[in-house]
Amino acid sequence: MAVKVSIAMVSILRDALRHGTGMKYQRLSDGVEQGMADGVLAPGCKLPPHRLLADSLGVTVGTVSRAYAELERLGKVVARVGDGTYVREQGMERPRDGGFRNVSEQPPPCLDMSRNQPIPGRQAQWLSQGLQALAGDSRAMQRISGYTADAGLPEYRAAGAQWLGHGEFVAHAEQVICVNGGQHGLLCALMALLKAGDTLVTEQLTYPGLISVARNLGIKLIGLAMDAEGLLPAALDEACRQHRVTALYCTPTLQNPTAAVMSTARREALAQVCRGHNLLIIEDQAHAVLVQERPLPLSHFAAERTVLIASLSKAVSAGLRVGYLYAPQALLSRLSAAVRASCWMATPLALELATQWIENGVAQQLLGQQIIEIRRRKALVEDLLQGLQYRTHDHSPHFWIDVPEPWRASQVEAELKRSGYLIATAEAFAVGHGAVPQAIRVSVCNSVGDDRLLREGIAAVAASCTPQAGAV
Repeated sequence: MAVKVSIAMVSILRDALRHGTGMKYQRLSDGVEQGMADGVLAPGCKLPPHRLLADSLGVTVGTVSRAYAELERLGKVVARVGDGTYVREQGMERPRDGGFRNVSEQPPPCLDMSRNQPIPGRQAQWLSQGLQALAGDSRAMQRISGYTADAGLPEYRAAGAQWLGHGEFVAHAEQVICVNGGQHGLLCALMALLKAGDTLVTEQLTYPGLISVARNLGIKLIGLAMDAEGLLPAALDEACRQHRVTALYCTPTLQNPTAAVMSTARREALAQVCRGHNLLIIEDQAHAVLVQERPLPLSHFAAERTVLIASLSKAVSAGLRVGYLYAPQALLSRLSAAVRASCWMATPLALELATQWIENGVAQQLLGQQIIEIRRRKALVEDLLQGLQYRTHDHSPHFWIDVPEPWRASQVEAELKRSGYLIATAEAFAVGHGAVPQAIRVSVCNSVGDDRLLREGIAAVAASCTPQAGAV
C-alpha cells in the first residue's frame, strides 16, 4: 500500500511541477494538498522520505524539505522525528504542536499519569478556613480590594523571600517580585530579558511550558547535551562559541523530565561558564522545594545574573497561582514592567492567602505532606518496574522510563491511551528537531487517590515496555 501511495504521489507532483505556479516548493506543497483533496493521500498516510521523493522528481532534497515544512506550517501534515511525515489525522498531533497544557482534556475514565501536580490533601480545608478568616478581617479585605504595587505588597514579598530561602541562601524581600504562578513568572522573565530573535539555551529535554512561551515570543531555543546530573557545562560553552546566546534556562534540582539533580560542583561550573560568556540565567526551582536536603541554587553562585523562579504550584496548591521571581536589583525594573504589561499585578487575594500559609506554617505542612505521599506512592509501585531501565529521585514525583527497542514511545503512549492510561513521551520535552530519546515520563501524582488504580496503571506501563509485551 505504501508503494502505491508513493507512486500516485509522484505522479501528482510531477504534474504540479509542470503546470503549477510559484516556486518549486510551493508547487510541490500545492500538489500534496491536491492529492489530499482528491483522496489519493488519505489521513494517516506516510509521505515518502525527502531524498527518495527528490530523486523521483529530479529536484533537490532542500526543495522537498521546504515543501514539507510549508505543509506542516499549514497544519496539513505531521512530522515525527525519526519516523517520517504523515498526512494529518485526528489524534495524530505531536505533543509539541498542541502546546503546553496543565490539565487533561481526556474523559474522566482515563487515569492521568502524564502530569506532575500537587497530590490532593488538606488544601481545600485550609483554603476554606483561610477565606473565612479573610472575610472577617476588614483591613485585609481593604488591602486586596484595590490595585497594589506591581512587584507586590511588602508583606507578600517578605513571605516570598521566606519561601525562597534555603540553607545558606538567604533571599531579600526587596529583590522579590510576586507573580501569578511559575509559568507567569517564566513569561515575565522572557518578556523582560529577551526579545524576538534572541537565542535561549536550555537542556535538550526541558519544561514544555518554556517551549510554548519561547515559540509565542519568537525566541530561538537551542537544546544542550545532558548527562546524569543534567546540563553539561562543556556543551554550554560550545554553544556560546557557535551562537550568539543571550541567556540560559535550566532546572538544576529535579530536572523535568529526567529528575536529575546537579551537584554543587556542576552548579559552580555552569555559573563560571555563564560569567565567561556574559549570559543571564533563568533558574526554575518549582520542583526543588520537594528536596529539602538540596544543593544551593544557581542564584547563590551567580547572584548578579540569575533570575530564580519559584512557586507554590507543585508543593502546596496549583490553583492558588502564586509564584515569585528573585532577581538582582539591576533587573527588577524590567521584570516589574513585564508584570504590568501582562496583568498589572499578581492577584492580591491569592497572595494574601499564600502569605498567611507561609507565615503560619501551613505551607510547610502541606509541603511535608506532599513529600511523604510522593515517597509512599512510589514505594507502592516501584516493584512493578523491575527489569526496566528508568531514572528517578527519592523526591521526584515521576519516573523517567526508557522504552526498549523495537518499540517507540509514541506507540507505547497510544497503546496505554487505548487502555485508559495517559503518560508523557520525550517528544513533549524535546527542543529542536534533533533525535529524541525513546522514553516516557510517568507520574504518581494523579488526583484519583486510589492505590489499586495506580498500581494497575504502572503495571500497564511496565507491560507495554517489556519484551514479553504484545504488539504495540
